[in-house]
Amino acid sequence: MSGNTADIDEGLYSRQLYVLGVEAMKKMSTSNVLIVGLKGLGCEIAKNVVLAGVKSVTLYDPSPVAISDLSSQFFLHQEDVGKPRAKVSAPRLAELNQYVPVSVLDQELTPEVIATFKCVVVTDLPQQQKLEISEAARQHNVCFISTETRGLFGYAFNDFGSEFLVIDPTGEEPLSGMVASIDQGQEGIVTCLDETRHGLEDGQFVTFSEVQGMTELNECEPRKVKVLGPYSFSIGDTTSLSAHKRGGLFKQVKMPVTQNFKSFKEALETPEFFFSDFAKFDRPAQLHVGFQALHAFAAANDGRMPRVGNDEDANEVIRLANEINDAWSQKTELDDKLLKQLAYQATGDLSPMVAVFGGLVAQEVLKACTGKFTPINNFMYFDALECLPVDFEPSEADLKPEGSRYDGQVAVFGRAFQEKLANYRGFLVGSGAIGCEMLKNWAMMGIASGENGVIHVTDMDTIEKSNLNRQFLFRPADVGQLKSETA
Repeated sequence: MSGNTADIDEGLYSRQLYVLGVEAMKKMSTSNVLIVGLKGLGCEIAKNVVLAGVKSVTLYDPSPVAISDLSSQFFLHQEDVGKPRAKVSAPRLAELNQYVPVSVLDQELTPEVIATFKCVVVTDLPQQQKLEISEAARQHNVCFISTETRGLFGYAFNDFGSEFLVIDPTGEEPLSGMVASIDQGQEGIVTCLDETRHGLEDGQFVTFSEVQGMTELNECEPRKVKVLGPYSFSIGDTTSLSAHKRGGLFKQVKMPVTQNFKSFKEALETPEFFFSDFAKFDRPAQLHVGFQALHAFAAANDGRMPRVGNDEDANEVIRLANEINDAWSQKTELDDKLLKQLAYQATGDLSPMVAVFGGLVAQEVLKACTGKFTPINNFMYFDALECLPVDFEPSEADLKPEGSRYDGQVAVFGRAFQEKLANYRGFLVGSGAIGCEMLKNWAMMGIASGENGVIHVTDMDTIEKSNLNRQFLFRPADVGQLKSETA
């Protein structure tokens, strides 16, 4: 896919074109993306971005594959243990989309290297390195995203610069309607025909056509709206215009919005939060302190995160969190029980959590590349502690890693729970885009991997070319085959 409309493969990108449009796809085709860290989360983001169709994706992760990486990194195999993550993952990611070159960055992450990308995503680095990359990205007007998952906890952060232009904040079709009357006055009140709701909001803009009498409004410069009620709105002073006789149509005009983002360094001290769950209104601030405490713990322990289920390490994280909170200008009330869970799960690596944040962050990458849809400004924290069984208090021994590919999941739910999953019997109806994601997650979780476990899949539909843009288990050679058998 190149920058020309004619070169966009409409057979492959047909569904995506409906949502993003040609202009956004053209911008994506000129955007180079760097992804740092190729554990489960980094790979999930890379997979989604490659499928979406940017100009190129570059991977950086020279660290060797560990057996625990197989908890959520679906492009790693047991025989890859000890090999560099990025080099192993790159050719398998490249298979997903022939139009997107996938390469491995073999040099250091210097400011000059970072400046060559449109967007940089950092997933698995110490806090100090994240700060250095974020400063370099901001200096060169490169969009920066930081994200992590720790067991059932996760966050995403965006810094798209001080003047990021959002071309279309919502992506919705412009509103339009028929006009009954337009007052000639200071407010210029517009009333809709037959009490039809206009659907507009304060601050939006409209223009007009087919207006009789007040013809100056026809194809006029966009006028700002002030909503007066569901059937009327004001467009400002119309006293100098001709009197309205009858009729006319209004149409909303999408106006670009400039957003100002804080740097990563500034946001750590004075964060703003995007709330994903208003029932947990107090959680983001606590998790903000908690994640900083985890990084402080790692910095003091040669990069090691707290041991699973270990009270000594958890208590140290709580102490660090209180220390950070006491020095913080936005001091918050901390819940020791919540922080202890975060410390217990710091090495947890869950495929479903990775899938959620991988999809979310990949969408933020596309927003950075296209300027379409409103990006998350600053931090978004999320937890799914509801997934833990009631009165769940496993022993440290039950959570302890044993050199298994499921250690990341055992660290959260325990070994007894893992054994139950292994003998699960399931029936999946449909192996489309969501079905493929379900099968991938089930496989990574070890569902039905035991002697008594089995998964049945049914889907009588066949694979089309457009499916390759969303269903990563399919390849071009599979077009025409049954989805269920191929998946």
